[in-house]
Amino acid sequence: MSKFGQLIDDKHPLLLVFFQEDLKPSDEFHPTLRDVAAAIGDQGKVIKIETTKNTKLTDALRVKAIPTLMIYKDGEMVWRQSGEQNANTLISMMNDYVD
Repeated sequence: MSKFGQLIDDKHPLLLVFFQEDLKPSDEFHPTLRDVAAAIGDQGKVIKIETTKNTKLTDALRVKAIPTLMIYKDGEMVWRQSGEQNANTLISMMNDYVD
């Protein structure tokens, strides 16, 4: 969990995406996330977290639905949503938190 604290304590926005490998909708969402990461470039990060391999973090953040998306900035969660979003929406959300 200390690594998680270091990860989210950044001045750039961080999009965390909790997914499950064996679920088809999660698999189909990966190209959207690549588009978001490409559009944001070095102004932010997109990190996918596999829930079955990170159960302590998943439980600590009370992730119940897949996918669950969160944006962190300066160590604080500033946005959270369950369910898939389109690339343009996520890019816009991330840009809202770019300095």
